[in-house]
This record gives sequence, structure tokens and C-alpha cells, in this order.
Amino acid sequence: MERTAPHPAGRGTALTVLVWLLQVLCFAMFMLVGVGKLTSWPDHVQVFEQIGMGQWLRYAVGAAEVAGAVLLLVPRLAGLAAIGLAVIVAGAVLTHLFILVDAGWVLPAVLTVVLLLIAWIRRRETLSLIGR
Repeated sequence: MERTAPHPAGRGTALTVLVWLLQVLCFAMFMLVGVGKLTSWPDHVQVFEQIGMGQWLRYAVGAAEVAGAVLLLVPRLAGLAAIGLAVIVAGAVLTHLFILVDAGWVLPAVLTVVLLLIAWIRRRETLSLIGR
């Protein structure tokens, strides 16, 4: 009797479930913090005051987070959204390390890794957008 290799679809299905789970979790998180920035939650207002760049930056970051969160749910655009959000949270890491000098950099650092993982898994869709 001839044995065949396991069908690779199982791995693809698991990866698809994983990436969707990560995208939905990131969607929820970025909607929450983005809306918090746009609606002037006191914690967000205080942090952006400490940064010293003005409240306009809070609105810009909040709008970008909400837009990125929504785009995470569009498979063709999820990779680009993840890259854009990774840039934003990498900026938050640097801000916490060098301007605020506190331990608030840990969660954004983890999110940066998660977002880059989403971007890597979605790289085919992202590359198809630029014709590669």
C-alpha cells in the first residue's frame, strides 16, 4: 500500500485562521484606542500633552488607527494596513523610550511584531497591489 504525504491544505487553513484571528484582535484594539484618541479620553490627552507636539497629533494618530483597523478587515489591503499600523506603533515605542521615558513601550513593541507577522502572511496580496 502506498502512503501519501499529508495534504498541505491543513497548514494553509491553520495559517488563514491564525491571520484572521490576529487581524480581528488588532482591529478591536486599534478601534478602541483610535476612537479614544478621537474622542479625547483623558489618558490620551495627557500623554499627547507630555509628548509636547500638540493635540493635532493625537487626532492624526487616532484617525490613522481607526482607518488602519478597518482596512485590516479587507484581505487585499490587510498587509498594507498592518505595515502602516506597525509604523505608528513603532513610533509609539520610540516615544515611550526616548520622550516619555516609561515602561509603556512594551505593548506597542509586541503589537509591532504582531502587525509585521500579519504583513508577512499577507505579503502576496500586498505585492499584487504593486504588480509583483
